[in-house]
Amino acid sequence: MSEPALRPPGQELYVRHARLEGRSVALLRAVDQGQACIVEAQVWPKGVVDPVGSGPYTFPSPVEATRFVTHVVEAFIALGCEVAAS
Repeated sequence: MSEPALRPPGQELYVRHARLEGRSVALLRAVDQGQACIVEAQVWPKGVVDPVGSGPYTFPSPVEATRFVTHVVEAFIALGCEVAAS
């Protein structure tokens, strides 16, 4: 059995970008900090050019952070957004 790959602290795990009708709605970025996993969020309220920061949201592990991001992505999809990995 092989050992799981270890990520250096501060390594970006993934980014998800939600768009509605071609307009950016939110950008979620998960970063493994070693002792915790941080999810940073930027949101673009309707009619606003510059994103507004939200969070950061801190989780004890990448598993919990991914669970959170998955629920957020599912909500965006339910609202009609297209969500892409970047």
